[in-house]
Amino acid sequence: MNISLVGLPGGGKSTVGRQLARRIGARFIDSDAVLEDRIGMPIRSFFEQYGESAFRDQEEVVIDELTRSDHEPRIIATGGGAVLRQANRAHLHDRTTVIYLRSSPEELYRRLRHDTQRPLLQVDDPLAKLRELYDQRHPLYEEVAHYSVDTGRPSVATLVNMIMMQLEVAGLLPSGVQVAGNVSTQKNG
Repeated sequence: MNISLVGLPGGGKSTVGRQLARRIGARFIDSDAVLEDRIGMPIRSFFEQYGESAFRDQEEVVIDELTRSDHEPRIIATGGGAVLRQANRAHLHDRTTVIYLRSSPEELYRRLRHDTQRPLLQVDDPLAKLRELYDQRHPLYEEVAHYSVDTGRPSVATLVNMIMMQLEVAGLLPSGVQVAGNVSTQKNG
């Protein structure tokens, strides 16, 4: 079972992904961390030096590699813009179960207003930029997602439980995985 988390920057993909991986006994992979290792520098520096298009080229290669099955369950936290490329959307949707962590631009702004590491938010009006990103990317997240979860203000544990319940109802959790205090069971036949 491979699960990918998509959503806007600051939507909780890495934080929720780590907790979800622990809960279901899967390996956690942050595609941005893999990218930084691969390119040998922080994403922000790469953006500044080579531009967004070159970054998206590198990201496409990494998404292709990470979504290939290797028989080890994993949770993949994607970069917020991974859905911009059709190839990435196809690989994510066809090879993994995609969960869209849906957040409003206003909620993200409250979380990110002091963040200096996200290249696309280093602008005069970050809230306007988040609204622009939402308008551009929300339809793409919806297109690629198998399931959506509104992040709003729930705790990380609550978000993980919400995701696990969706996966359990869909029959995608292995037998014996704890869901909100109950033991998950697989359906027979």
